[in-house]
Amino acid sequence: MSNDTPNTESTAAGALINPPDNRFTRWFSNILADLGKNGIFIALIAVVVFFTITTDGILLRPQNISNLIVQNGYILVLAIGMVMVIIAGHIDLSVGSVAAFIGAVSGVFAVQWGLPWWLAITLSLMIGALVGAWQGFWVAFVGIPAFIVTLAGMLIFRGLALVVLGNANIGSFPEEYRALGNGFVTGVFGEGTPDLFTLLVGAAAIVLLVLNQVRSRAARLKYGQDVDPIVWFVVKLLLVSAAIVFFMFSLASYKGIPVTLIILAVLVLFYGTIMNRSVFGRHVYAIGGNRHAAELSGIKTRRVDFLLFVNMGFLAALAGLIFTARLNLAGPKAGDGFELEAISAAFIGGAAVQGGVGTIGGAIIGGLIIGVLNNGMSIMGIGIEWQQAVKGLVLLLAVAFDVYNKRRSGNS
Repeated sequence: MSNDTPNTESTAAGALINPPDNRFTRWFSNILADLGKNGIFIALIAVVVFFTITTDGILLRPQNISNLIVQNGYILVLAIGMVMVIIAGHIDLSVGSVAAFIGAVSGVFAVQWGLPWWLAITLSLMIGALVGAWQGFWVAFVGIPAFIVTLAGMLIFRGLALVVLGNANIGSFPEEYRALGNGFVTGVFGEGTPDLFTLLVGAAAIVLLVLNQVRSRAARLKYGQDVDPIVWFVVKLLLVSAAIVFFMFSLASYKGIPVTLIILAVLVLFYGTIMNRSVFGRHVYAIGGNRHAAELSGIKTRRVDFLLFVNMGFLAALAGLIFTARLNLAGPKAGDGFELEAISAAFIGGAAVQGGVGTIGGAIIGGLIIGVLNNGMSIMGIGIEWQQAVKGLVLLLAVAFDVYNKRRSGNS
């Protein structure tokens, strides 16, 4: 005889094992997971807040915000190329020497030979790409580890920079050349403070951001993928939009948009698209994740490695031009420590030591963290020796956090 009476004890026990779905709990879990994915961005905010308090607000003054971009532009350019090299499982120790060498060569072209500024810049970038091709050949086709090749390159091109300069400085450069490092786009719609053109660019950036995020969310919903709760989605958009408004208003209140920032924006959009939406980008990640498997799947690993170093040489040349333009001087000490700053930016931004992991955006945020640390400690009057120690500690903690995450995910 069947018993149709529900077993209340079993029902209660089941409820304890599988509690009813709680919308708030689910939303809270999604928010925590999203914050975990964006930990580097939160770290940047924390560093900015800390130095804003300790410098009595000097850090976020319009002039200082503009200076942060101009002073760290060359490191951010290098970080873009460096993170791509690191994702593929390599390293480049020569970028500082290459930047110094190209800065010296551009000085010969633009100042000593009197070539037009645009021709001097073009020839310098081409030479930078050739330098990258030289190093890429030894890495990709001869099979010498990138560490050794670029260590040799660091010595070779530092020596060549000194040869080109003759242990002297070269300056001053044409005004159009100097705009790479010191120029501003302002007054397009007339003079005034704040600058109207800068504000309109900021508004356009917010509109594009919102449209892109809404379209991305709609596409994920269409294919049944998980998305952020709508409230959290809107809150994030509002927070990011507010940050853009503050940033662009600060620039508009000073001199307008730095030319360096325009160059960086173009590079981030271009290389972000390549790494996220192109076959080449997928190949780079595949090689860094498992080179042998990538080769078995038909990826031309040597070709990818070669192109990565050509690109790194080009970006190192661009960074050298920006740095030389900012100082209006090509000198023997240019490029010192650039490679360490770029590598630190990539690792602080989330790149994995073993390769296969990293993003362009993460490298930019890592570079900004280094820039804020440098700027904030300088404002506070902290000596260069302690600045180096703090940056080294931050790099160590960033890599330790990456190793910890890998071990935790491996044990889960």
